[in-house]
Amino acid sequence: MFCLAPVRGVRAQGAAAAAAAPSKIAVINVRNAIVATAEGKQAQAQLQSQFAPKQTELQNLQKQIEDLQRRMSEGARTLSDEEKAKLQREGELLSRRLQRGNDDLNEELNAAQGEIVDGIGRKMLEVLDRYSRENGFTAVLDTSAQGSPVVYGSSNSDITQEIVRLYDQAYPIKAGAGAAPAAPKPATPAPAPAPAKKPTP
Repeated sequence: MFCLAPVRGVRAQGAAAAAAAPSKIAVINVRNAIVATAEGKQAQAQLQSQFAPKQTELQNLQKQIEDLQRRMSEGARTLSDEEKAKLQREGELLSRRLQRGNDDLNEELNAAQGEIVDGIGRKMLEVLDRYSRENGFTAVLDTSAQGSPVVYGSSNSDITQEIVRLYDQAYPIKAGAGAAPAAPKPATPAPAPAPAKKPTP
């Protein structure tokens, strides 16, 4: 919340009149604003590129497990007990590898995304603080915060796009740093495939 400091030297009558005036309040979706900045789009594209090989590896593991399951299902009556046991062990091993890979990928993604959000968020708060003071807002409420008290916010009071515009002006993308794609993918990279069930004889 951004509060305006009281102006000193104002007569009591003027202060009372100011106190009676309605507060000027705005709302902003900080998460959407961070993703919508040019810097956020660029960071998102870089994350997708960075983790694409790991996601492909996990998708290949998932396919191997599905192939094993199909082989065991099709050979339920023709495979020997030894062959079934071998496929069962192989499937369990692949499933454990897939589960560990999923856990590692999610942990790395969350850490990388957290660094991006924190970095952009700190600079955005500076832009928001300056904008709020210059435009006389007594409070700005974040509608994306967990437990946000905002149950309604007029579109006229939403300053998200204005803050994005001012942020991009204050922190432009450097030339040659790699621009974000024209049609960026969702902010959160696609989750890795869920671990498959263990093959059953």
